[in-house]
Amino acid sequence: MKRPLSPAMQIELSQLRDLTTRVGSDPSLTQASTGNSSAKLDGEFWIKRSGQWMSAAMREEIFIRLDLAEVTDCLRLGLDPAAFFDGASLETAMHAAMPHRAVIHVHSVNTIAWAVRADGLSQIQARLTGLRWQWIPYLPSGLPLARGIERAGRRRPDTDLFVLANHGLVVGGKDVQEVEALLTEVHRRLHISPRVAPPADHANLRAIAANSNWKLPDDDEIHALATDPLSQRIVSRGILYPCQAIFSGSPGSEAFRPVPRGMHREYGDRPFLLIDGCGVVVNRTASPAAIAMLAGLARVVRRIGASAPTRYLTDEEVAGVSPEVADRYRELAHAGSAPADGSRMHESWR
Repeated sequence: MKRPLSPAMQIELSQLRDLTTRVGSDPSLTQASTGNSSAKLDGEFWIKRSGQWMSAAMREEIFIRLDLAEVTDCLRLGLDPAAFFDGASLETAMHAAMPHRAVIHVHSVNTIAWAVRADGLSQIQARLTGLRWQWIPYLPSGLPLARGIERAGRRRPDTDLFVLANHGLVVGGKDVQEVEALLTEVHRRLHISPRVAPPADHANLRAIAANSNWKLPDDDEIHALATDPLSQRIVSRGILYPCQAIFSGSPGSEAFRPVPRGMHREYGDRPFLLIDGCGVVVNRTASPAAIAMLAGLARVVRRIGASAPTRYLTDEEVAGVSPEVADRYRELAHAGSAPADGSRMHESWR
């Protein structure tokens, strides 16, 4: 039986839920069910459940309550906690490997725009000067990433910030307030102004969607994937990060290659279509999570310059996202809570 929460724990969990909600409601930091947060409190380990949307933290019970000793025992034995605790986040091992009391992991579009560059480490070194941070070369989520965090932590035990190549950002602190302050500072330092994309051809897109299984996405930024030539070129050449593969319904980059106007009828089984120079239509069966992924991808690639050396995931790394894990992740994300009013969330982080 779980013991009652002390008043101090209730306050800390309330602070964690508040920060989680605000971060999860900002599409520049989190898209759909990506990202997670955790707290280690009096021998207990609280972490966002797999597939839950961070934006729902104040209105739903999205956290799972685990025994911290049992979770760390899994790591010590080389076992992935996510496989042993029903509902635990796929990133439970990574959070447990962090010694910090509070941890937050986000898919910041600014960070990812740097983290998918072959020269990303050298590019951000000056921007993060003075902070206790490390760069983690790409590792699959779960136990491999947790082991990478542990190795880095042994080299520099005072590290509070990890930039994950082709993935995102992890921030740790002694409490929620410290985590928020560091996240805010990193978000400011890694800011990139996005390119202005040509507008979508809404008339043409509405004609394509009429009496069909297609619809226009609510988020206009998605159209940049098809109207901005550089964005189009970047996404058509490969997979930048795992969630792009998981939510695209395609193991490779085929789904991100634009189709000529008038050819949309030949691709009716896809979750979305990039209509060359026109914009994007999404399948009416596409989940809110898949559409949020597209919006996040559009925000990332508009922050990658024409001369940036892009580091795509290798075929082996893409294949390393097992079909079983991807299917389960999609299933959980689709069942999670989208914005309560059904509208897209707005960038609010400052």
